[in-house]
Amino acid sequence: MRRLALAFLLITLPLFAIDPIFETAGVAIAGYDPVAYFTDSKPVEGSKEHTFDWNGVSWRFASAEHRVAFARNPDKYAPQYGGYCAFGVSRGYAVKVDPTAWKIVDGKLYLNYDHDVQMEWSKDIAGHIRKADANWPKVLAGK
Repeated sequence: MRRLALAFLLITLPLFAIDPIFETAGVAIAGYDPVAYFTDSKPVEGSKEHTFDWNGVSWRFASAEHRVAFARNPDKYAPQYGGYCAFGVSRGYAVKVDPTAWKIVDGKLYLNYDHDVQMEWSKDIAGHIRKADANWPKVLAGK
């Protein structure tokens, strides 16, 4: 059923430029702290008390320390492909994510649509990253 839902999302995506950062109600990663993936090795919900605006989107953090770390180097902590699903981008589409379906590869954060899609992505992570890296400029432009 989830694969059917992903297929529907991929087919029905609009063919126009997308926002460079995936957000929900103006908040990146559904409010999860991007630094926590690296420091705590798990997804941690951020707080409205610790926010930072970057690339036109509000990012939330679990602590003031995480906020400062992100503000100093957002490219180090922000998820790849603007926080869209890494598997979807490898297929040429911008798809929403589940912040609990994640992996750090070579110091970079990748998110996936859900855990089932993440399992599929995990079968060839390096190959999917190569494809997604090549596709990202076209996906971003909506081509």
